[in-house]
Amino acid sequence: MVTSITSFGRSGLYDWMFQRVTAVVLLAFTVFMMGYMLFNPNLDYQQWSQLFGCSPMRIFTLLAILSMAAHAWIGMWSISTDYIKPTGFRFLFQSACGLLMFVYVAWGIQILWGV
Repeated sequence: MVTSITSFGRSGLYDWMFQRVTAVVLLAFTVFMMGYMLFNPNLDYQQWSQLFGCSPMRIFTLLAILSMAAHAWIGMWSISTDYIKPTGFRFLFQSACGLLMFVYVAWGIQILWGV
């Protein structure tokens, strides 16, 4: 019998699907940004500021930041539950990853929205 120590009732199918959805969001953001930089080879601060000054781009970027955090969290959680067997060490590792994801999201929001 397999016991679930730190799953908090999560479904593997839910994690798999959520990671695929976040990967698509990150791919769309990456393709958009690469295309934008490719078609604007002499990109200056004014153009960059105008791009990120409009609300749709800010929302798209925020979605990408949240997707990055969720994607990384699911990946690190999966790795830690598969390869870190001592419960205490796994808890510390997952706590550090969760704190780091929170810091990255908060920092990204601060940069993006100028809060």
